[in-house]
Amino acid sequence: MIYDHILIRYGELSLKGKNRKAFTNQLHENVRNQLREFPLIQINSSRDRMLITLNGEDPTEIISICQRIFGIHSLSLAIKAENDLVAIKEAALFALKDEKDVQTFKVSVRRANKDFPIPSQELNAIIGEHLLKNTSNITVDVHQPDLEVNIDIRKQHTFITSARYPGAGGLPVGTSGKSLLLLSGGIDSPVAGYLAMRRGVKIEAIHFHSPPYTSEGAKEKVLDLTRKLSEFGHDINVHVVPFTAIQEKIHREIPFGYSMTVMRRMMLKISEIVASRLDILSITTGESLGQVASQTMESMHAINAVTSYPVLRPLIMMDKSEIIKIAEEIGTYPISIRPFDDCCTIFVPNSPKTKPKKDKVEYYESHLDLTKELADLLDNIEVIKVSNSDQEDAPFNHLF
Repeated sequence: MIYDHILIRYGELSLKGKNRKAFTNQLHENVRNQLREFPLIQINSSRDRMLITLNGEDPTEIISICQRIFGIHSLSLAIKAENDLVAIKEAALFALKDEKDVQTFKVSVRRANKDFPIPSQELNAIIGEHLLKNTSNITVDVHQPDLEVNIDIRKQHTFITSARYPGAGGLPVGTSGKSLLLLSGGIDSPVAGYLAMRRGVKIEAIHFHSPPYTSEGAKEKVLDLTRKLSEFGHDINVHVVPFTAIQEKIHREIPFGYSMTVMRRMMLKISEIVASRLDILSITTGESLGQVASQTMESMHAINAVTSYPVLRPLIMMDKSEIIKIAEEIGTYPISIRPFDDCCTIFVPNSPKTKPKKDKVEYYESHLDLTKELADLLDNIEVIKVSNSDQEDAPFNHLF
């Protein structure tokens, strides 16, 4: 006997009422997309669960991939058995014996098929007795068992599961609209992207690249971070913005203490233009309140004034240790600490204004003509489609 299915349980989706079908359909699409390298599997969804038929595929990697897909509460390997007491007993015994270091168990029967002749409570006792007779040194504990053997009796078949693997939770990516993620290559912005995706947001990324001050290594770091993020939901387009000319002009013509503020405002202005042309309705950043000079309340007020778009800041109230912990858990931290500077770390003034005045910033900007530089920049944005599969990243012409 072998496990021939994987049972996926929904989490927050169970609370979605009339919109539930849209959420489960999106989750189905996301699972199918992430498991496209397994051609033999079949995926079927219902109101309260999803079922993957393995058809001989090894479940180990499939479970690992599914654990990173938002919208999944938990998963279990499952055995499909006939609606027959002998077959159910055999499958339940296999499920119990297959798990190691189990000293206590309980049986939980769910009889969705009311035509099955044995009531749930009676079947609990029958199966439990069978398991006790055919094992040694294992007892029943209905309150805190090491293992719960679940028996789900459906109309056509019965599914038996035991161990549960935790899912990523959250909402399926694509159910909460799209956002443009400012992806710098540091620790914070990939974590912000991850948390946005966990709430169902589909992201595209924008990266400001300033050669020769920033290297190809910095750009490759951003693509690797994007590839890691794509493991949690979908292929991601990275919009690589040639920022050198604008950054040099800001450095030359803006008073040094305000150059960082003006640079961040220009990034937000450009991001809004890109987002509007892509029908994206928000911008996401990795800002954390008070972490650096551009992330004080006064700085964010001055910077945010250039856009009417919602700016999502998932990390805003987190400290650095909390952000690093998430980065380590999702696998972005080792990439983020590669020693390649991004454009935010070059031309940094020794004493940037931590409390810039919005009217002063606007005054300095009024003498800064970036019309030509901005037009050239928008004509030369490189867009790279990043995938978590083995295929190479695919450059394509920008959409403008």
